Amino acid sequence: QLQLVESGGGLVQPGGSLRLSCAASGYPLDYYGIGWFRQAPGKEREGVSCIGSDLGSPNYADSVKGRFTISRDNSKNTFYLQMNNLKPEDTAAYYCAADLEYYCTGDISDFLENWGQGTQVTVSS
Repeated sequence: QLQLVESGGGLVQPGGSLRLSCAASGYPLDYYGIGWFRQAPGKEREGVSCIGSDLGSPNYADSVKGRFTISRDNSKNTFYLQMNNLKPEDTAAYYCAADLEYYCTGDISDFLENWGQGTQVTVSS
């Protein structure tokens, strides 16, 4: 089974940047659809960004468009979420996920089989 491990979270001031990494093991990521999700205390989990199994264009939540970028490096079996101009409302636990059959649409479905354990991002001055 594919295993995913996130890293890169932490405390950052508003306007700052972080890059989250999601390292995969067990299988090559090459043909997996991937996604990033987050959950703030007291709120439902929401999709942040995704790329489908068809390796098409990424989708982003409206709240992060223009600030976050999803990418992947298949040679490292890792995918990333570059987060710029962070805001306090970005504070949440961030999770990566992957699935061999994942359709990435504008609503960034969380119907993926494999999930990481999460990494905390806190944006505060």
